[in-house]
Amino acid sequence: MSTAIAVMASGKGSNLQAILAAITAEECAIKIELVISDCADATALDIARQAGVAHVLHLAPSDYPDRQTFDAACAQKIQSLHCEWVILAGYMRILSREFVQIFPEKIINIHPSLLPAFSGAHAVRDALNYGVKITGCTVHLVEEELDSGPILAQTIVPVFDDDDEESLHQRIHQGEHILYPQVLSRIAQNGFTRNGRHIVWNQAQN
Repeated sequence: MSTAIAVMASGKGSNLQAILAAITAEECAIKIELVISDCADATALDIARQAGVAHVLHLAPSDYPDRQTFDAACAQKIQSLHCEWVILAGYMRILSREFVQIFPEKIINIHPSLLPAFSGAHAVRDALNYGVKITGCTVHLVEEELDSGPILAQTIVPVFDDDDEESLHQRIHQGEHILYPQVLSRIAQNGFTRNGRHIVWNQAQN
C-alpha cells in the first residue's frame, strides 16, 4: 500500500512534477493525496490537477487573522486525509511552531545548498557571492528553526566560473528533481532512525 503524503507548494511546482513523474514510473511508492498552495496562481495547482491528484486546494493566507490560524487550517486538512508525511516543494511560507509540532519528524523540505551552509531564502545567490566551487541541495527534516533539521540526503552540484544565479539555480534544480523522489521512495520502502542530529537509514527488507 502506498504511503499517503501531502505536498505544500507556492510556485512553479517543478519538484512536485518530478515526484509525480517518479510515481508514474513506479520508482516511488507513495501517493500524493493532497496538494495545498498559498498562491491561487501557483502552477503547482495546475500540475496537481492535470496529474489527477484527488485533493487540490488553494488556501489564501489573507482569509485568516494570523499565521497560526492559517497553518491550523492546513493541518486540519492534512490530518483529515490521513497523510503520513508533509512534503514542502517550493513552499515559501515559514511554518509556525504549532504546525511543526503537529507533525513531528514528518515534514520534509528540500533546500538549494549543502546545509548548514547558506540557509535562508537566497542560498544560491549567497553561494555565488561567497565564491564556493561546489554547492548542491539538501533534503532535511523540518524543525522550528529555519533550515535547521537533520539531514536526510544531499547532492553535490559544481559551480562554474561563468555561472550566474539563474544558471546555477537551474543546475541545482536538476539535482533536486533526482534527489527528492529518491529520498521519498527510500522513506516509504525502508524508513530511518534518528539519533540526535544523525539520520540512519534502515536496511532494505528482502
